[in-house]
Amino acid sequence: MTRNSLNEARTKIVATVGPACEDEATLAELIEHGVDIFRINAAHGTQADYERMRSKIVRAGEMTGFHVGILLDLAGPKIRLGKLFNDSPLEVDVGDQVTFVRGDTPGNEHELTSNYTRLIDELSLGDRVMLADGMISMHVVEKLKDSVRCEIVVKGTIRSKQGINLPGTSLSVSSMRPEDVDNALWAARNNIDFISLSFVRSAQDVLSLKNLLASMDASALVIAKIEKREALEQLEAIVDAADGVMVARGDLGVEIDVADTPVAQKKIIRICREKLKPVIVATQMLESMHHNRRPTRAEASDVANAILDGADACMLSGETAIGDYPVLAVETMNRIMIRTEVLLKSQPVDSKTRFSSRVHPVTSAVTHNAANIAEAIDAKLVVVVSHTGGTAWVKAKQRNYIPTLGVSDSDAVLRRMTLFWGIMPHRVENLENPEKLIEKVTQWGIARGMLVPGDRVVYVTGTGVLVNTHNLLVVHEVPPIKT
Repeated sequence: MTRNSLNEARTKIVATVGPACEDEATLAELIEHGVDIFRINAAHGTQADYERMRSKIVRAGEMTGFHVGILLDLAGPKIRLGKLFNDSPLEVDVGDQVTFVRGDTPGNEHELTSNYTRLIDELSLGDRVMLADGMISMHVVEKLKDSVRCEIVVKGTIRSKQGINLPGTSLSVSSMRPEDVDNALWAARNNIDFISLSFVRSAQDVLSLKNLLASMDASALVIAKIEKREALEQLEAIVDAADGVMVARGDLGVEIDVADTPVAQKKIIRICREKLKPVIVATQMLESMHHNRRPTRAEASDVANAILDGADACMLSGETAIGDYPVLAVETMNRIMIRTEVLLKSQPVDSKTRFSSRVHPVTSAVTHNAANIAEAIDAKLVVVVSHTGGTAWVKAKQRNYIPTLGVSDSDAVLRRMTLFWGIMPHRVENLENPEKLIEKVTQWGIARGMLVPGDRVVYVTGTGVLVNTHNLLVVHEVPPIKT
């Protein structure tokens, strides 16, 4: 077992589970190579499939001894084409025309249908329609009662079930379909750690999911996926409402000009950092590793720049779900992270104490200054006690490079810590006794080769005088080993 390790990447890795990696041995190998959270994509499969994946992930975590997190990614209102005429692909060139019609059955090869019944009503003359993540583009040239005619402006091959993007068009579709609600309830019943909501357009979308989970007494963190223009327009309110954010660059890069996507990514990360919210950068990070053993230099730079911008995690999608080299993709991303994070050593620690509604102001102040003290005395490790995850959350957003152990006696809290930058989750019982805590961590660190006599460790915990507050900061020097 190599986790936890002082040499781990501070930035977290989210890996999508799929046919290429869903056996327990491969999942365990992915954890050992750096995966912190596994993503189950609810756009594919059934709840029986999700349960099978969940069970395998849990067993892989037990095999490695690592508290790996699980994220269920709700599909959301993804608009797709219906089946084409005779289910045959259609080649279209610039200037060709196709017609969207009501119903499920096209009358000829140039007629298209959609799973969104109000599509024809909500399109207007001049609106853009894009298929297959922007590979095919068209605009509306005629609108009738039961049909909309479009002219192709970017050629390609239209296939059944391709995704439809409507940049600039305001849709009345709900952010959560009935199947999304059902899947969210399944996640609540099965103690899933994170639930991401697709195609968020407003803070109310996020709050609706949070209210649903609250009715089930679920503790899952809600991750808002930013992939709509409307979401960018209400970004701060959405970040305030969510527990975390995902920069979903696939659909976002179609909804807005692709040239604006890098700027949007930096803006999202900056606002999340300001508001102390974890942020995941996703989509095509190591895309070429679907079939190649090495990423392109541009992809390596993409991962590195996301880290330097302040991302808490980077996500692999098809690279691990259906790619030829899932373990190598994770190992490569982990290696890029470790090399990049060396640059963070020279960055000064934020001198301003940032307060979060998740913890007592005293806890925020003590946690912040623990990092400053650790820097000043060249501490080997910072240990943060976290009963709910809030203290570890605040510590993670400070971006102090000294390795941090987040200790808790709750498995659910430890799994949530897997999203927090620089926090290594570790289970310890009897957290109320600081002396026992120091003794256990010291023994563990020495046994793992992480600590040697003379090393200094900074602890953040509580005396119990202030309820639910960490008001105790202890500097401990590892004593000589008794012979």
